Amino acid sequence: MITYLTKELNMPLVKASNTISYFSGAGNFTPLFGALIADSFAGRYWTIVVGSIIYELGLVSITILATLPQLRPPGCPSQENCKEASSQQLLLLYLALLLSSIGSGGRKPCVVTFAADQIDMSKSKVESRKWNFFNWYTFCLGMGSLAALTVVVYVQDNVGWGLGFGIPTIAMAISIIAFVVGSPLYRKVKPKGSPFVRLAQVVVAAVKKRNEVAPKDAAMLYENRELDADISNNGRLLHSDQYKWFDRAAIVTEDDDKDLNSPNLCRLATVHRVEEVKCIIRILPIWAAGILIGASHQGSFVIVQAGSMDRYLSPSFQIPPASMSIFTSLTLVIGLILYERLFVPFARWLTKNRTGITYLQRIGIGLTFHILATIVAALVEIKRKKVAAHHGLLDKPTAIIPISVFWLLPQFCLQGIGEVFASVGHLEFLYDQSPESMRSTAAALYWIVTSIGDYTGSLIVSLVHKYTQKNGEWLPDRNLNRGKLENYYWLVSGIQAFNLVYYVACAWFYTKKPLEEAAETKVEGDVELATGKYIG
Repeated sequence: MITYLTKELNMPLVKASNTISYFSGAGNFTPLFGALIADSFAGRYWTIVVGSIIYELGLVSITILATLPQLRPPGCPSQENCKEASSQQLLLLYLALLLSSIGSGGRKPCVVTFAADQIDMSKSKVESRKWNFFNWYTFCLGMGSLAALTVVVYVQDNVGWGLGFGIPTIAMAISIIAFVVGSPLYRKVKPKGSPFVRLAQVVVAAVKKRNEVAPKDAAMLYENRELDADISNNGRLLHSDQYKWFDRAAIVTEDDDKDLNSPNLCRLATVHRVEEVKCIIRILPIWAAGILIGASHQGSFVIVQAGSMDRYLSPSFQIPPASMSIFTSLTLVIGLILYERLFVPFARWLTKNRTGITYLQRIGIGLTFHILATIVAALVEIKRKKVAAHHGLLDKPTAIIPISVFWLLPQFCLQGIGEVFASVGHLEFLYDQSPESMRSTAAALYWIVTSIGDYTGSLIVSLVHKYTQKNGEWLPDRNLNRGKLENYYWLVSGIQAFNLVYYVACAWFYTKKPLEEAAETKVEGDVELATGKYIG
């Protein structure tokens, strides 16, 4: 997309990079609303269907914009004194991207959780399997990216943008039809009411009882299995000693004692519902550590770098700049297979853990690889400009510098390895440690952290662009050869290193949610012991 914006719509580099980040961020933020709709009343199936249709409308719109020449500015092969797209042309583009972003809100949080609904995801079953659901889910996403970065990008660069956008539009339409046709085969979990309403009820109840003293014996706190039945099919959350202030919501007072079977939930909440609030509070610090993974904007700038390098594989064939990202997806796909077949068995032998390593350890390893990728990106940019200076090409932004594009390969591979560990671990952590009734919301959090990362990256890019213009611009609009992109990468790598230290501290003190699985539950009445085993 960065190539389309800079070459076809003649956008300045920084503006194009930020445009992609803004709409990518929007597409990763709208899942919160899609998750709310799915968990509250629509269900995951219908949220996926409606979201996919809206997303398809966005793809159709972008395809039309790329096909009709009157909807884009005149070409500018020299990339000097280019006429940018008009306000009307940009408005149509933004509307198309907005449709895609809204559609993503229905698809992204529900696809992974809907797929997980089709299999048994209890702890005992997960540990007994030789495969990891989240690894194979990410593997499928990686295969889709490979197809997009090879066939689609090649068509866009060598045939035309209309057909290049038309192929994924047709593929998406086929996938919607296939998904709907398979409807009778699916297990569809009914929505269980708004999770945000339940969270708010607990907070309100705790505030109302802020002057009450919690009993020393946690067994005296309110429990009602019948009331919680719809939101605890796989097991109920048990009392934990963290964030005890919220326990006030489960204190039974004389006024509450009048009707314990149908309580006012804004005055009295069960331990299970109180623990739902605690679960969300626990996961937020770990969740926030993923923000800076996508903040480097490497995906945008590296395409511009690749466009200035020697991309020929043979005298008649050269790799499209945007296709260089294929090596991240390829590393991800291969890495996931090697992770399951080689790394996990070795790690099991070493750690005696049935999953090899925990998802918290997995995230930490992934964050480390992302830092290494950014450091390598800085070193490669120094090398690229040194070669450009040697051949007198610093002032020729459209010239091809005689340095192989495969110098960029290590950073792509390191990013792919980082995703094998950090991205999959992050998704698995959010799914496993979130309350059962908030699984779609947890998946939305996974995408929201990417959204915040995009916006954070845009903010960093804008600030760097603004404050370095006077004394050696780091990120110039037209000629990257005269910029100091390597300094930007050094800055980001430093921020990421600080983020890693923050994450390690959060992971060290993290306490997993206390859960009594449904198979282990013994019915003993409405009020039961609030103790049990920790699942995670």
